[in-house]
Amino acid sequence: MLVKPAFAHHPFAMPEAGNLNALQGLISGVGHPLLGPDHLLFLLAIGFVGLNRPRQWLAPLLAAGLLGSAISLLIPLPETLSVYAEALVSLSLAVAGLVALGKASPLLLVPLISLHGYLLGGAIIGAEPTPLTAYFLGLFISQGSILLLVTTYSKRLLDSIGNGGQHIAAGIWIGIGAAFTWSLLIP
Repeated sequence: MLVKPAFAHHPFAMPEAGNLNALQGLISGVGHPLLGPDHLLFLLAIGFVGLNRPRQWLAPLLAAGLLGSAISLLIPLPETLSVYAEALVSLSLAVAGLVALGKASPLLLVPLISLHGYLLGGAIIGAEPTPLTAYFLGLFISQGSILLLVTTYSKRLLDSIGNGGQHIAAGIWIGIGAAFTWSLLIP
């Protein structure tokens, strides 16, 4: 890989974290979950996993994701482990599919979104306090908006696609997660 995974999907090919200003930090925070397909697909998957009372999951999932990002600032990921952490993030798509099929507990979504947050937070290590705060605000805005959207409309989505559609979507997410994981681990 020519680009370090942590910096692989900053919007507009922004500089490394130490060189960000507040606006770039905000844009990066908003864009990072949207430009990383594994992160975006995981957030979208929450809409079809069939959570009971999905809106009640919004705050815990958002908090867990932001907590994961904060932890990455205290305990940075060693470079030697980054490909494995990215593989686990990709594998989380398969787990979301298993949750949708009722083969795994929805509670697994909480530590998995923390893992996503951990890797998203790693992209800002080394930033000054102002762009760092702006980055976290951007993450809060983008992840919160996506989670609000998918938890608000998940019941309507599930009603429209039916049980068969949910199984097909789960299979697609499992396949995408397995393919992303494979591509990271097998050169």
